[in-house]
This record gives sequence, structure tokens and C-alpha cells, in this order.
Amino acid sequence: MNKTAGLREVDAPHSLVAHFGPDRPLAMDAGAELSPLRIAYQTYGVLNADKSNAILVCHALTGDQHVANEHPVTGKPGWWQTMVGPGRPIDTDRYFVISSNVVGGCMGTTGPASLNPSTGRPYGLELPMVTIRDMVRAQAMLIDHLGIETLFCVAGGSMGGMQVLQWAATYPERVFAAMPIATAAKHSSQNIAFHEVGRQAVMADPDWRKGRYLEEGQIPTKGLAVARMAAHITYLSDEALQNKFGRKLQDRTAPTFSFDAEFQIENYLRYQGMSFVDRFDANSYLYMTRACDYFDLAADYGGSLALAFKGAKTRFCVVSFNSDWLYPTSASRAIVHALNAGGASVSFVDIETDRGHDAFLLNVPDFIATSRGFLDAAARARGLPPARTR
Repeated sequence: MNKTAGLREVDAPHSLVAHFGPDRPLAMDAGAELSPLRIAYQTYGVLNADKSNAILVCHALTGDQHVANEHPVTGKPGWWQTMVGPGRPIDTDRYFVISSNVVGGCMGTTGPASLNPSTGRPYGLELPMVTIRDMVRAQAMLIDHLGIETLFCVAGGSMGGMQVLQWAATYPERVFAAMPIATAAKHSSQNIAFHEVGRQAVMADPDWRKGRYLEEGQIPTKGLAVARMAAHITYLSDEALQNKFGRKLQDRTAPTFSFDAEFQIENYLRYQGMSFVDRFDANSYLYMTRACDYFDLAADYGGSLALAFKGAKTRFCVVSFNSDWLYPTSASRAIVHALNAGGASVSFVDIETDRGHDAFLLNVPDFIATSRGFLDAAARARGLPPARTR
């Protein structure tokens, strides 16, 4: 079949790849061992002599390892260009930045579109179910592979923020500083509901073929596009949508009384859906959304989130956005209360903006300033040299 540009990255990613053979399987929460394992990743900057300046950036649901370089599929700048790069808060002239595609992804790390060595065909739904903790275990294997004992910082937003929290709970001695952004310690019922709508859209597409579409030369583009459209609404705020689109018509002065994309917002969502299917795998979307749904950090500690962080030496900066209704400020406050109860060092900022959940990806000045201030202070405590003057 003619694979989409995104699916070609599954087998031949435009990034570094770490290989782990049968002697180093990934133990998964589902009770399986995944082997062999490939982890596709990017690095930026230079690791210093004592390996104390490494920052791990964790990506969100549909992100990938291409944080600060041109994306090989879309040709667009890296997804966190506002935060990562020379002179940015995560300064690549100062820090060694690592970002990997998570397990279950579709940009070169082992996922449902990868070949299952025991069958010679794509895993499809035969891939064991993936959890946030599985993603973090795989990242820890990569960090070991790179010879790094302790990370200066782990940072990420949304699903990336979940990984940050899991890192701090599972490997507290390996994380000097942590920035969980626009995230939660568990997925809410509403979050799960939105994800289920997306999964059902994918699985209702006749071309999904019970997850075996790659073998049958099909791709469920319509279902995946609808899933993306529905999800994208949750990333924005009502105010932002109203300011940007309102009820403006698309390329016309009067309604056509049809089901065409009459309104600009409809056209925008259709564009978001169709551009997404060229870079993302439908089964990966199912796995990523389910991993988020399963996430409940407190459940692993007898229902007490504070116990997850008890005695943690990690410095935390928790960031939320007041217009984010997908992961609202209340979810971040719950994290902060648990960190305080666990005796951790934590700062918290709720940033006022109308940009909604996606604010962490955008150039929001208060967010940029907060991130820079926290990392600069942590770098001084770590004994790292000051940033270069420009």
C-alpha cells in the first residue's frame, strides 16, 4: 500500500533510534514483556562533563520527538519551539535536551504499526496495552542507554505532564527538577468520555478493519479525522474560538442552506482533521488515549497522591492555565496540595490567558517567564553555569 508520510516514519524515522534486544525487554503493566524494543529520539545541545545538564522533554498525546527541529512529515517547526532552543527557557546552549517518541507511538518507537517479530505483520491490537508508567520505564531505559544517571529536569504538558509526575514518583532520586504543565494526576470521567468518542469514531470507520487496516491496504482516515476534530475542540477555550471565528461564514456572504462547511470554525476543524491523518497512526491514537484514561497516580499509593511524593527531593513547578477546561486549574491545585503534604519543594502558577489547554504550546509571555525563572533558579541550585548573555 502507499503509506502516509507519517507511517513511513514507523520503519525509518528521521531521528536517532535506540535498540533494545531480547536481553532488555520492557516490562509492561499489562503483564507482558515487549521485545525487541525501539525508541526513536532527538537530542539538542551538548551534555556536559558530569552529565548534570540533561533535560527530558515529554510529549503530549499526538506529539513526538521532534521538539525543536523541523518536523520530517509536516515541514513545520518543532512543536515546542516557544520553549526549546538557543536562548529559550529550555536553552539548548545551556542544557542537553532529550525527547523520545513514547511507546505505542508512530514516529519510530515500537507501536501498533511496527512489525511484530513473532508474526511478521504489524502488531495492530496485538500490542500489549500501554500505560503512562510503561512510557516512563522505556524513557528510563533510554536515559540509561545515554549514560545519564540523574536528569536535571523533566518537563512536559498534558500527557507529557502525566509522564513528568510518573517520573517524579517512580524515579525520585533521578529527577532534580520537574515541570508538570496543564495536566492532572488522574484522568477525569469527562476526559475519558471525550477519548471514548474519538476511539469510537476510529473504530466505526469501515476501513479500520478491526485494527488490521495496514495489512489490508486501508487507512481509516475519516474516523481518525473526526476523532481529531472532536479532540481539538477540547484544546481551545470558548473565548478563543469566539474571538477567532465567531459565527463568520467561510468564503461566502450568505448561507448556502447545505451541509458544506458554512462556518469558518467548521472549515478549521475539517482542516485539522485531514492534516492530522497524514502524520498519525489510527491505532496509536487508540493506544495513546487509553494510556491517559488509565492514568491515576494516587491509585498506586493506596489512593493517596501525597504518598506518591512523600520525601521527594525534587523541585517542582506546577503550571496551569485558567481557561483550560480539559485539565482545569483545580487538577493542578490537587497536585500542589499533594506535593505540599508530601513535604516537597513546589511552586505553583495559574496563568491567565484565553488560549485554553493549548496555551502551553504557544507564546504566552507569563508562561515563558515562569519557566525561565524556575529553570534558572534550579540551575543555580544544581551548580550549573549561568546562561550566556546575548
